[in-house]
Amino acid sequence: MLDLALPAPRPKVIEGVTGPWEMVIGLEVHAQIASRAKLFSGASTEVGAEPNSQVSFVDAGMPGMLPVLNEGCIEQAVRTGLGLRARINLRSAFDRKNYFYPDLPQGYQISQLFHPLVGEGEVFVDMPGPSRRIVRIERIHVEQDAGKSIHDMDPALSFVDLNRTGVALMEIVSRPDIRSPEEAAAYVAKLRQIMRYLGTCDGDMQHGNLRADVNVSVCRPGDYEAGRWGTRCEIKNMNSLRFIQQAIDYEARRQIAILEDGGTVVQETRLYDPERGETRSMRSKEEAHDYRYFPDPDLLPLEIDQDWVDAIAASLPELPDAKKARFMAQYGLSDYDASVLTVEASDADYFEAVARGRDGKQAANWVINDLFGRLKKDGRSLADSPVSPDQLGRIIDLIADGSISGKIAKDLFEIVYTEGGDPVRIVEERGMRQVTDTAAIERAVDEVIAANPAQVEKAKTQPKLAGWFVGQVMKATGGKANPAAVNEIVARKLGL
Repeated sequence: MLDLALPAPRPKVIEGVTGPWEMVIGLEVHAQIASRAKLFSGASTEVGAEPNSQVSFVDAGMPGMLPVLNEGCIEQAVRTGLGLRARINLRSAFDRKNYFYPDLPQGYQISQLFHPLVGEGEVFVDMPGPSRRIVRIERIHVEQDAGKSIHDMDPALSFVDLNRTGVALMEIVSRPDIRSPEEAAAYVAKLRQIMRYLGTCDGDMQHGNLRADVNVSVCRPGDYEAGRWGTRCEIKNMNSLRFIQQAIDYEARRQIAILEDGGTVVQETRLYDPERGETRSMRSKEEAHDYRYFPDPDLLPLEIDQDWVDAIAASLPELPDAKKARFMAQYGLSDYDASVLTVEASDADYFEAVARGRDGKQAANWVINDLFGRLKKDGRSLADSPVSPDQLGRIIDLIADGSISGKIAKDLFEIVYTEGGDPVRIVEERGMRQVTDTAAIERAVDEVIAANPAQVEKAKTQPKLAGWFVGQVMKATGGKANPAAVNEIVARKLGL
C-alpha cells in the first residue's frame, strides 16, 4: 500500500543544551460523522438547539433502553475509510469503554477497541514546496460522543447539556509518522479536506466537529529509526491548526528540558492553554485496562457485505489529490494554482465551470486573483459570490474575442461584482468596447507625438520611453484602445 518512492519525513530538530533532539508525533483525530440522527438513536444532531432538547431515552442512559445502530453512520465511516485508501473490515464489533463523567449518563462510551470497522490506510500530506509526506493510518473506529459540561454559567454550579451525547464520531488513529508541528497541522488539514470532499464530516473545528488528541515524545537523532522513542504525553481536544503547532512545539521543549535536567517524562494527559502558550497536566494517562473494555452485550457484531462496500467505493467523488493532478494535466496549471483551486470541492467546481471551453490558465488567474481576492477582502465566501461562473466566463470571452482589453475587463468585473448584470450588455450599453480601428489609434498616436516633441527626441536614445507614449495614448482614448495595436503603432512611429 505504501509508496516507497516518497522521501522519509524530515524531523524538526531542536538543539538542546546536551545536543539535538527530534519529535515523534501521532494523532487521534475525532471527526463528527455527517448525519441527521445519532449513532444509536433517532435524536437530531442539529446544532444550536436548546440544551437537552435532543436527547432520546437511549442517549440519557435510561434503564432498559437498547441502542439501535444507524446504518447511515456506518456507511459514512466506510466512505471515509475508502477515501483514505484503508482496508474495510467486513466484521467489526462494539465495546463498552467504562468511565464516569457527569456528561456521560450511561457511565460508559460505546466504541470499538478490539475489532474496528476500518483498518490500515494512508494519507499523502503536501508540505511547502513540491515535497509530499505519507502518514499511515492505523485504524478508524466508530464511537459515540459524550455531552458537554458547562462551568462558567454559575459560580457554584456546573451544568450539563446532553444534546451532543450519542452523536456519531470517527476516531482516526495515525501511526507515529509525523515529525514536526507543521506536518501535524498539514495532516489534519488534509484529513479535513478529504472528508469534506466525501461529505462525511463538515470539518468545523470551531464547534468541535473535528478535534485532535496529539501524542508527543522526543528522542535523539537515529533513535526513531531504531524504534527507540521517548515517553509520550497526550494533549487533548485540540480544535485549531495553529494551536496544534504551538502545543506540539511547547510540549517537545518541555520534555527536552526535563530530560536534560536528569528527570523523567511522566506519561500523562495534558491540556493546552493558548493564552499562556503552554501545556498543563490534566490527569495521568490511562491505558486500555483502566477503562475495563468488554464487548457490548446489547449489540451484535457488525457484519457487512463486500458488494455493499464496492457500491460505496463506486460512488466516491474525485478526491483532492486526483483532482489536483487532473487540473495540472488538463488545464496546464501550476502546482500552486491547482492546490488553491482544489482546497474545497466547491472552489474546484466553480473553476471548472469558468474554464470549460476557455483557456484554463486565464480562468485560474481570474478565479484566484480577482474573484477569490475580492471575496477575501470583503469577508465573503464563494457561496455568497455576487459573480457567477457564467458571468466571469463571459468577461473572459470578451477579452478573448478582442471586445475589451485587460484593463477594461478589470473595470467590467467591478461593475458585475457590485451591480450584477450581463457583461456583454454592460459593455454595449456603457460604451466599454475597446477601439480596434487602427486608423483611429494611429490618429491618437500622432496627436500625442505632435504634442510632445521633447519626449520624442529622448525616446530615440531611451527606447523605454515608448511606454510613456503608450500610456498617454491609452489615457487619451479612455483606456479603450487595443493595447497591442497601440504598442505596435507607437514603436513604428518612433522608429524603434
